[in-house]
Amino acid sequence: MTAYVIRRLLLTIPVLFAIVTLVFAIRPLVPGDPVEIMLFGQSANPEVIANIRAQLGLDKSIPEQYLLYVSNVLRGDLGTSITTRQPVIEEITNRYPATLQLAIGAFLVSGIVGLGSGILAAVYKDSPIDTVAMIVATTGISMPAFWFGLLAIYLFSVNLGWFSVIPDGSLKSLVLPALTLGLIASSIVARLVRSAMLEVLGQEYVQTARAKGLTERRVVMHHALRNAAIPVVTIVGLQFGGLLTGAFIIEAVFAWHGIGELAVQAFAKRDFPMIQGITLVVATTYVLVNLVVDVIYAALDPRITYS
Repeated sequence: MTAYVIRRLLLTIPVLFAIVTLVFAIRPLVPGDPVEIMLFGQSANPEVIANIRAQLGLDKSIPEQYLLYVSNVLRGDLGTSITTRQPVIEEITNRYPATLQLAIGAFLVSGIVGLGSGILAAVYKDSPIDTVAMIVATTGISMPAFWFGLLAIYLFSVNLGWFSVIPDGSLKSLVLPALTLGLIASSIVARLVRSAMLEVLGQEYVQTARAKGLTERRVVMHHALRNAAIPVVTIVGLQFGGLLTGAFIIEAVFAWHGIGELAVQAFAKRDFPMIQGITLVVATTYVLVNLVVDVIYAALDPRITYS
């Protein structure tokens, strides 16, 4: 197990290096002059333009820009925001906890709701419970996140007055956006859990466990769920990374002050250093989550070889 973890850690290094390279390529591949794009075509003093180009390192050759960017990233320097004049890493660090809080809340909702409804749908296959669970799951997958968010605000905030749409950092203000994002994600989990459970419940070892006189609850939770969880963990773990980017839309709907809101502002103002920084942080989070998922996967399935 230890050798496997070390091997996965070593394999993560070239992946992170590739991410840094791709993020750097965002700016040179953009057609036109990045400075003119950031200025929205407005005329500016040549000295101002020269200062911006020097700040972004655009006065150097592409190889020199790349080496400078990589060395800065290794030192934790993601550049300076064009609009706020603040270090990008500080702006992201200030906003990232809010996005992480929202993603964790949504992850818990998707796990509890998706796992519970998926197990019930599999145990009571072809029953009204199964039908209702799958209809809800299909609806959740089909509904756009922004529409679901606006609908939740109208129903639970405007009509019922249960929740406030003004983010104040309290747990109550987190409930509505976390539920909105989590319920949509739970639809995928529910369908996957149902499929995996149905496959496992038909195996011979499950029938043997029942023949031994074990209760149905123990058969489902101890024998079936553990084996069905192997493919589920992979998808659910990677889904957490998806929740970080999916939170961008929900943050815009609920005015949640996370990196999603920061990204929208950066795109609107053509703030390339900020866009690159956010892309790098989100992509790195994906890789780290994938690493954790692989380790959990190996712990759940002892048949995996670590060579």
